[in-house]
Amino acid sequence: MPKYVIERDVENAGALSADDLRNISRKSCDVLEQLGPKIQWVESFVTPSKIYCVYIAPDEAMIRKHAEMGEFPITSISEVGCVIDPTTSEGP
Repeated sequence: MPKYVIERDVENAGALSADDLRNISRKSCDVLEQLGPKIQWVESFVTPSKIYCVYIAPDEAMIRKHAEMGEFPITSISEVGCVIDPTTSEGP
């Protein structure tokens, strides 16, 4: 199943409290439960003004449906072509 990176512009995201982040996470999980097992939240990265989320989903439409239901902003959605890490440099 495809993996996506979602960029979300969230003013002062880096200043969100632990309670704020917990509430956002809870809301996302509630929506995911409603949408069923085909969409999965892998992880998110909070920066000073953005949140980058990694999801596995059958298509971009499912990502957009999650955002709509949870009232989460979407700045961009990019499908991941491949994943590399330091071990990639080691070759065969």
